[in-house]
Amino acid sequence: MKPFLLSGLLASAVLAHADELPFTQVPAEFAGQFSPGKSPLVFKDGSQVKKAADWPKRRAEILTDWHAVMGAWPAVIEKPKIEVLETTQREGNITQRKVRVEIAPGQTGDGYLLLPANEGKRPAVFVPYYDPETSAGLSTKPLRDFAWQLARRGFVTLSIGSPGGDARLPVLSEAAKCQPLSYLGYISANMWQALASLPEVDAKRIGIVGHSYGGKWSLFGSCLWDKYACAVWSDPGIVFDETRGSINYQEPWYLGLDPALTRKPGLVSAESPRTGAYKTLIEQGHDLQELHALMAPRPFLVSGGAEDPPKRWAALNHAIAVNQLLGVTSRVAMTNREKHDPNEESNEQIYRFFEYWLKP
Repeated sequence: MKPFLLSGLLASAVLAHADELPFTQVPAEFAGQFSPGKSPLVFKDGSQVKKAADWPKRRAEILTDWHAVMGAWPAVIEKPKIEVLETTQREGNITQRKVRVEIAPGQTGDGYLLLPANEGKRPAVFVPYYDPETSAGLSTKPLRDFAWQLARRGFVTLSIGSPGGDARLPVLSEAAKCQPLSYLGYISANMWQALASLPEVDAKRIGIVGHSYGGKWSLFGSCLWDKYACAVWSDPGIVFDETRGSINYQEPWYLGLDPALTRKPGLVSAESPRTGAYKTLIEQGHDLQELHALMAPRPFLVSGGAEDPPKRWAALNHAIAVNQLLGVTSRVAMTNREKHDPNEESNEQIYRFFEYWLKP
């Protein structure tokens, strides 16, 4: 396996072994530690997953359990409609198409498709966020223009925003009977289909990346839809952690939607209890390491900040164990920075990750 070509920003990431990627080495203090909750390698009847041939059955169990709690998806759209609203040329000979995409049955979302001038089939990345302009480099928000920076590196990118335009008041298709965060995963599946339908895109080389809210979106999108070749989750909170205000899976716009009770936003408390699917998941002992395991053997990178510090390796060790069972290594990576916001170094690490895994 070839190593990254390290830039100055990555020079500190010295490979422990020539055949292993940077950022995949578990720090010694977290080696052998496993976060609590249900193990991905234990069947519901309590028996162990002992060999690679057992994994598909266990994987199906995890998917079935989570969908049962979160609610069923509508059928994934085979070829979502893409309407081009406007076409412009940007620097670097990149074609920008403002598009209206069919994100769900009877529902569309506006976004941006960026097409580099490379010849032949190209790798692609779906970039979800609050709004598509930020990802496409059309806003003043710094260091969140993942789609634009990846397009400059030769990737086709598709950016869209929250369904309905407000992340806290997501608009779900009438056909959907699931939690909003699961619905974002469903939209991700449809956006994979949209990208795969483009003549410029190699369907085998499509990734997904998002930051914060977009990080949660990309986590659920890539874990619940196995056609994404790889994924990056930028500081979403990769475990349930009720001590952190930004790891707020309990909110009704994520997993806490409940027709009988709308909780007051904020940390879980007696005055603002758990609701909806989130309440059920916690009561049943589920945690997000089960979803991480669904990525195996596909590679993913946690671009960790304030919400995902190095101690999150204890959760990632579960996915590493699944990959080891399947006979692969160096598929689980994490970088760390002090603050939640992306910085130049963490973004460079993200772009190099995609270059490594999606470029021939």
